[in-house]
Amino acid sequence: MSEILEKIDKAGHIVVISHLNPDADSIGSASAMYSFLLQKHKKVSWFCKTQKIDQKLSFMPWFEKIRNSFPNSADLAIALDCANEKRLGTDVECELINIDHHITNSYYGDINLVKTDFISTTEILYDFFKTNDVKVNRKMATALYAGLLDDSDGFLSQKVNSKLFVTVKELLDQDADFKLCNKNIMKSISLGALRLKAVMFKNMSLKYNAKVAVFCVSDEDMRSTGAAAEDCEAPLEESLNLPYVKVALLLRQKSDFTIKGSLRSKAGVDVCKIAVKFDGGGHKERAGFDLKSVVSLEEAETKILNLIQKEL
Repeated sequence: MSEILEKIDKAGHIVVISHLNPDADSIGSASAMYSFLLQKHKKVSWFCKTQKIDQKLSFMPWFEKIRNSFPNSADLAIALDCANEKRLGTDVECELINIDHHITNSYYGDINLVKTDFISTTEILYDFFKTNDVKVNRKMATALYAGLLDDSDGFLSQKVNSKLFVTVKELLDQDADFKLCNKNIMKSISLGALRLKAVMFKNMSLKYNAKVAVFCVSDEDMRSTGAAAEDCEAPLEESLNLPYVKVALLLRQKSDFTIKGSLRSKAGVDVCKIAVKFDGGGHKERAGFDLKSVVSLEEAETKILNLIQKEL
């Protein structure tokens, strides 16, 4: 941690990086780091290659500062919640600090602060701030809480423990706007997302004695509902609430007819093992991958279900 502070102190222009298609943890940790660097009177930019970021995250402090072009003058970059270099969305030529919690992290940074036992990157960052006596203001506390909320699945994840609730209490004591986070992350939904949810649950199938819930979403489903890619995630998560379901599989056909896969699990089933077979990654209970060759949704379903059956 002291080495990270030393690099920050010496840098002239620092870029914080959120990963491709960022979630609340990547945006929240980058937002909190952005605030910290402003406190230190540093020249700072915020980079994310994705142009259309989920608008439900637009409440985050400094969200309007995000740019999709990487500044040439940067002499230090800090990647937040990025498990590997592909997730950065760009080639970083300056020194790079990697702060993350994914078990599949490839330790690609010049400095790596990776703690896989932490529930979110924002939790790691808060620990970093506390260790170094950094004053956490309202904006930072809100952004850090948002990452905890999202990556803990609204504090329902099996990883949740008493230590996490101590962290939450401290962030609330530091004036985190938890009501704003809860409303936008847990409750906010678009018309397209509602329409897509209806389609997904209507077409959902249950396999292996209802232990696996399968969602196949075509490009036509996406276009007809007007939904965004991230809108597929909520129904996937909700299906795990069914009594016998242990694994939920989403196969979403993209506009180029390649397929994006997402996996969720409970009851100790490690779906990350499946994702890494396709150069994907994530966590034991939440993982994702891409099928880069063009195959039908039916072919993809058969292939992935065979792997899921082995894990069950």
